[in-house]
Amino acid sequence: MKRFFKIIGLLIAGFFIFSLSSVLIFKFVPIPVTPVMVIRVFEAQFEGRFIGINKQWRSYDNISPNFFRAVISGEDGRFMSHEGIDWKAVDVAKRYNEIHKGKKKRGASTITMQTSKNAFLWHGRNYVRKAIEVYYTYLIEFIWGKKRILEVYANIVEFGDGIYGVEEASQTFFNKSAKELNKREASLLAAVLPNPRLWCPARPTRYLEKRVDFIMGRMGSIGLPK
Repeated sequence: MKRFFKIIGLLIAGFFIFSLSSVLIFKFVPIPVTPVMVIRVFEAQFEGRFIGINKQWRSYDNISPNFFRAVISGEDGRFMSHEGIDWKAVDVAKRYNEIHKGKKKRGASTITMQTSKNAFLWHGRNYVRKAIEVYYTYLIEFIWGKKRILEVYANIVEFGDGIYGVEEASQTFFNKSAKELNKREASLLAAVLPNPRLWCPARPTRYLEKRVDFIMGRMGSIGLPK
């Protein structure tokens, strides 16, 4: 038993050392690839398809502020005020799911939570993965800060099969750099994020157009980190 607990202790210590060091490194260094990107490649191969990992890293200052305002408007309206997890949104989602049992569950994932998941983890709903996501969420809030979180999010978020990051998406769908995105283009990109493999910014559905209108209506009130 002593040996067993020693092994468990070493594994836990190793995890904390690895997680802390990787978060510290990626505060300054672009993330080259994420678990989600690799998983998508294998998923496609299993389905008999081939997709690559297409991305182009851009610094915060080389991405249009319109994009950051759009994703905050669409994904996490209290991004600038919460500390990683929006507990108000969690309570609202919990009440909604209790009332609408049997229907699609409403989530309360913040941009910070999505970034921690996309950068370090895999998609899933089990409690262990969720607990690790919460840990990474608070860790990157503390070490990275809001500006770096937005920068990393913008560069690794998925926009379709093999399309990652706002620069690659902007070039693919609008034939321009991410720095040149106008409000509508940025809102179209933000609108597809709940399901980027189903929706396409270049071919917006009626539902997406409603989301775009909602996002654009909120953008004027969204502040950004300095």
